[in-house]
Amino acid sequence: MDIKTLYDANINNITVAKNAYDTLFSAFGQHIENWQHEVVDRLGHSEWTGTAAGHANTRIQFLGNELQAAKQELGLISKALADAAEGIAAAQSHLISALDDAKKNKMTVAPDGGITWDKDPNSPNYAGDKAEATAKEISQRITNALTEADHTDQTINARLGHLATNATNGTGLDSATAKADQAATDALSQVPPAGTDPNSVKKWWNGLTDAQQQHMIQTEHDKIGALDGIPATARHQANLINLQHGKEDLQRQLDGLGPAPKQFLGYVKGEPVANPEYDKWKAKHDDLEDKMRGVKAIEDRLNTPVDADHPPTFLLGFDTKGHGHAIVAANNPDTADNVSTYVPGTGSRLGEMGGNMDRSDRMVISANSANGNTKTTSSITYIGYDAPQNIIPEAADDSYAKNAEDKLRGFQDGLRATHEGKPSYNTILGHSYGTTVVGYTMRDKGLPVDNVVLIASPGVGVEHAKELGVDPSHVYVAVGDDDMIDNTPPEQASNWVSNFTNNVGYWAGTVDNPDHHLSFGRDPSNANFGAQYIPSAPGTGHSDYWEKGSPSLIGMGKAITGAPLS
Repeated sequence: MDIKTLYDANINNITVAKNAYDTLFSAFGQHIENWQHEVVDRLGHSEWTGTAAGHANTRIQFLGNELQAAKQELGLISKALADAAEGIAAAQSHLISALDDAKKNKMTVAPDGGITWDKDPNSPNYAGDKAEATAKEISQRITNALTEADHTDQTINARLGHLATNATNGTGLDSATAKADQAATDALSQVPPAGTDPNSVKKWWNGLTDAQQQHMIQTEHDKIGALDGIPATARHQANLINLQHGKEDLQRQLDGLGPAPKQFLGYVKGEPVANPEYDKWKAKHDDLEDKMRGVKAIEDRLNTPVDADHPPTFLLGFDTKGHGHAIVAANNPDTADNVSTYVPGTGSRLGEMGGNMDRSDRMVISANSANGNTKTTSSITYIGYDAPQNIIPEAADDSYAKNAEDKLRGFQDGLRATHEGKPSYNTILGHSYGTTVVGYTMRDKGLPVDNVVLIASPGVGVEHAKELGVDPSHVYVAVGDDDMIDNTPPEQASNWVSNFTNNVGYWAGTVDNPDHHLSFGRDPSNANFGAQYIPSAPGTGHSDYWEKGSPSLIGMGKAITGAPLS
């Protein structure tokens, strides 16, 4: 598709063809009604009996089915032409808008899309000192419009080609074929349910024209934004709507709470008597404020100018259910060479997105350094599961990890399904309880990743790295010498708290330490687990692994890009 072809496209011709098929459809329907009345009904009321009559009636019934199937196929042609007119019209509108803006900015667009402008500040046709940036933006819009038209052309051509083949070889007269074709067309207007195989979702999405895709984003944004197999750019658009709606809903709830009730009902023997209504109000208020803090952090990240420290942001998931969830990518995972998914642990929720997104930014920078900026890395902050919110008792319970398995597996399958071009090098990286989520999912569901990084892990549910389903040489672990995570033996919670409080652990990262088990299996940093060890700086505590310039952050970047640790 070129500029002239799209610009000159007469959409009315498509509409005329569509109307012609509508007329044919109606006439054919009337023909079937006449057939039913003049032939089928008359024979049914006749006194003709016998073998020949039986054969004739069977053939007549069969022919009636063929006529109904043909009518159904004609209707599908009309629908395809209507979708073609809508899709091409949308692309043409986008092109004309871009060309008009070029003219307003005193620019000339060549037939091949090249843009030129007067660069002389003294000329009456001077395009201004921001002309280059403007030209780049307009050029991208022109490219997008042509791509949109191409996609519509290919999509509709495939649908019409299929129907034409059916008409040519006679399969369109088969009621089962017509029924399947109708179901396929109907499916285009129905969002696949959550949990659908991401490859099937991607195939469905590709079967829509760009206009239909935009319609889905606007009207089904809550479903599209959370559906694995939808490309990152589309999920981002849908989730921007979800973010705004979520913010408005949170604010309505905050406004509806009203002023705080009295904190105390009074005093008994000098001691305050708590007001249960205040406690309920405060719990609700604090939860809403926490989620609002997460919304603000995401908005700030989206509004941060792109630079070396802040890659482009893509919002791949958002909701305020429970403690709230969000999935945010630094750089587009569908086009990146390296894709890392970072799964935080205990305390993860919408309100904690700010610091976790900063960690993703730092991992991108570290990965860029590791490969000399020769490849693109996307780091995704994944708070798409319900994480434990406290160490005891929630983080001692593996049900949070088990309940997260299907969602994490679906998300990773989705990354593979929507990636463009050569398959990316994918890493799953967990921190603290997030490593347990990662380990359990790899053990029970498998993950389509190239390697795994386990930071400060309390155990991943297996005894050896090879049980995670990847080459053990692609399993990396890190634990700091001041991190209490290795003081989490599988004893009762009271013993765990005692060990934590009394600091009676040891640094599990040294190869000569005895083999021991943590809360969820063998300590991954123990030599017997069989993983590669990422070094940490002296004094590294549980949340210190992402300090700028630290050995652990450098090691993460190397692991994410597949570079050797040393």
